[in-house]
Amino acid sequence: MRADTELLRDLIAVTPGIVTWPGRGRPESAIRAAEAVVGPLDHSYRWWLGKYGEGSLRGRPVATVEPVPGLGEPGLVEEWSGGDRLWFYEDDDHERYGFALDRAAGGEWPVVVRGPFTGEEQPVADSFGGFLTVWTALAAGLREGPNPAVARLWRTTPGVRLPDGGGLHGPHTFRARNDAWEVRTHAPHWVLVGEDGGGAGLFMRRHGRDRSSLYRLAPGLLRGDVADHGELLDADLFDWLDRLLP
Repeated sequence: MRADTELLRDLIAVTPGIVTWPGRGRPESAIRAAEAVVGPLDHSYRWWLGKYGEGSLRGRPVATVEPVPGLGEPGLVEEWSGGDRLWFYEDDDHERYGFALDRAAGGEWPVVVRGPFTGEEQPVADSFGGFLTVWTALAAGLREGPNPAVARLWRTTPGVRLPDGGGLHGPHTFRARNDAWEVRTHAPHWVLVGEDGGGAGLFMRRHGRDRSSLYRLAPGLLRGDVADHGELLDADLFDWLDRLLP
């Protein structure tokens, strides 16, 4: 699954701490020039470069192609030492985030973080779009996700648009939608992960052993254990998505 760039655009527009500027997207020629050096770029990062060109997370710049003199953006090609890591961001704690070039698959490059002292690495996301999604989730106090299945989804994409007009929520809409349904009041062990095209909620458990099953529940029926009142759609969120999406 690739990051949905339409949902990624929405996430970038509303997330405090992610700053972009209009009209600074880089031309295709500049992106291709960088690719001639480092290889084909991650799909969602390539989209970011073409649409925004540059940006920052909490005031720290994201690497770009063709840096503007005097603005202090790191240059993508200059950040690459010719190895299997391509660094694109360093936070205030001097942790470096980069693409794992040796693990690229399906046009996406996994993102890893390396600590400043030990040099140990940890996986962060499955793509640049997933990195921005996880970054937003952590900034919003959602950890990497409200349960392991949603955390896995957010490592790839900030939500999913469904064929019936509904969708699965990203971290930029998650809290507002759960508050609107008053989930913590009526079903505190559950989370609203999305909504279908008819207005019904899509729910998963927040706690317990089974945090992969997906249930649908009509408005007005939210109370207690969703499994008692809702419809089981699938025992695994990703199996359900595989059947539903082309």
